[in-house]
Amino acid sequence: VAAMGAHPANAAVQQTACGALRNIACGGDAQREARVQAAVDAGALSLLVAAMGAHPVDAAVQQVACGALGNIACGEGAQGEARSQAAVNAGALLLLVTAMGAHPANAGVQEAACRALYSIAAGEDAQGEARKQAAVDAGALPLLVTAMGAHLADAAVQERACNALGNIAC
Repeated sequence: VAAMGAHPANAAVQQTACGALRNIACGGDAQREARVQAAVDAGALSLLVAAMGAHPVDAAVQQVACGALGNIACGEGAQGEARSQAAVNAGALLLLVTAMGAHPANAGVQEAACRALYSIAAGEDAQGEARKQAAVDAGALPLLVTAMGAHLADAAVQERACNALGNIAC
């Protein structure tokens, strides 16, 4: 996280750090929640959003940042929903749809952004419903449909887009 803050204009640093955050937030082990919360507490969400905003044409940065956002927002119960809300508050939805629109032919970006949208749109409480509406308002639905049409042969994009559509529409 410190490296991201120290080198915001360096795409290679941002890509590597976003990938590290994606991996830190991955897994089903007992320590995952603590790792994810430590990353969030260190400012990971705002730095991921900043990386996406600073490097919009760099598909590699977009893909790993989307992956990190999806992993951080993923989670059951109050902790997962709080992280999803924090991602929205940091501006993640606009950058996710921007990444999808900027890189429509890149299946990796599409899959990672679809997964992040799925994770962020989870939740059935009032905040969850607001996140779903915010995703709609940001333009996620047509981009999810476009991703599916552009990557018909890619099962991962199809699955993630269907998951995201299901969460947003539910």
